[in-house]
Amino acid sequence: MLLLAGCQSGNSDVDTAKEPQEDNTQVVQEEEKVATEVSEPLEPAPLTGEEVEEKIEARPVAVMVNNDGKARPQSGLHKADIVYEVLAEGDITRFLAIFHSEMPDTVGPVRSARVYFVELTKGYDALYVFHGWSPAAKTKIENKEVDGINGLAYDGSLFKRASFRKAPHNSYITSENIKKGAEQLNYPLQADVPSFTFLKEGQTNELDGTATEQVKIEYSSRQTTHVDYKYDTTKNAYLRYSAGEKHTDLETMEEIIAHNVFIVETAHTVIDDQGRKDIDITSGGNAVLLQNGERFDVEWKSVEGKILPYANGEQVPLAPGKTWIQIVPNLEKVSY
Repeated sequence: MLLLAGCQSGNSDVDTAKEPQEDNTQVVQEEEKVATEVSEPLEPAPLTGEEVEEKIEARPVAVMVNNDGKARPQSGLHKADIVYEVLAEGDITRFLAIFHSEMPDTVGPVRSARVYFVELTKGYDALYVFHGWSPAAKTKIENKEVDGINGLAYDGSLFKRASFRKAPHNSYITSENIKKGAEQLNYPLQADVPSFTFLKEGQTNELDGTATEQVKIEYSSRQTTHVDYKYDTTKNAYLRYSAGEKHTDLETMEEIIAHNVFIVETAHTVIDDQGRKDIDITSGGNAVLLQNGERFDVEWKSVEGKILPYANGEQVPLAPGKTWIQIVPNLEKVSY
C-alpha cells in the first residue's frame, strides 16, 4: 500500500508539472508578440518630426485665425503643427495655423484671407479655411490657386457664430465641417507631405548659440500686440504669452508651446488706404531661431513656398515638435 501510494504521488507530481509548462509557453509567446509590436519603427510626422504610430496620409489644413484682442483666447491653436503670425492691417496680427499631425474639434475665430497667407498656404498644398477676403486674395482664390472654404459662402452652415462674442470675432468651424466642406467641393483630403529636416533624438544644433530664456516681440507700442516666449526646462519648449498673459486654448485651457520659435525679418509695404500690406515672403533675409533654450542667428529662405532656417548655405534642422514662425518688419522689434 505504501508503495502504491508512493507511485500515485509521483504520477500526480508529473501531471501537475505539465500544466505550468504549457502556460509558460503561452506567456513566452505573448511576450515575444508584445516585444515584436513595440520594436516596430514609428513614423515621424513630416511637419513636427515627432513619432506617430502610422504614416499620416491626410492633407494639411490651413486655417486663418483671428488675433484681435477681442478674439482671445482662440480655439485649436495648441494643436497646430506650424503657426505663422503676420501683420494684417494696422498693428494687428493674424495667424495661419497649419494642422496635420492632429486636428482640434473646433478652430477659430476664423478671419479673412490676405495674399501672403494664400501664398503660404500654397507652400503646403493645404486646404485653406477662411472667412472673407481682400480683393487681391479673392482674385487668387477664385483663380483656383488654392482649394478654399470661405465662411462668406457657408456662414451659418459649415461656419457657426458663437453667442459669447460679437462679429467679426465669433466665426468658428469644426474639423467635422471642414471635412464636410471639402467633400462638398470635391477637394482631396489625402496627400503625401514631404518632411522637414529635424534634429535627431539627443542631437543639438551645431551652430554657436546664446542661452535665451525669454524673447519679446513688439509688433507696436501697444501692449496688446506684444508677444513673449519663455523657456520651460521641464517641457524643453517655449511657453507663449500674448499681451503679458499666458496663451492658452479656450476650451481645454492647454498652454500653447513652441519647440521652435523662428523670427523672420522681411519687407512690409502698405498698399492701400485700408492699411493692407504687401509682405515679402520669398526673397529671404535675416532671421533668428530659438530651440532647446538657445538662440541662433540664421537666415531664412523660401523653399517651395515654405519659410525655412539656413546657415552657411545649409538648412538648419528644427527641433522635433511645434513651430511658430513670427514674421516681423524689423528685428529691432525683438528683444531677449
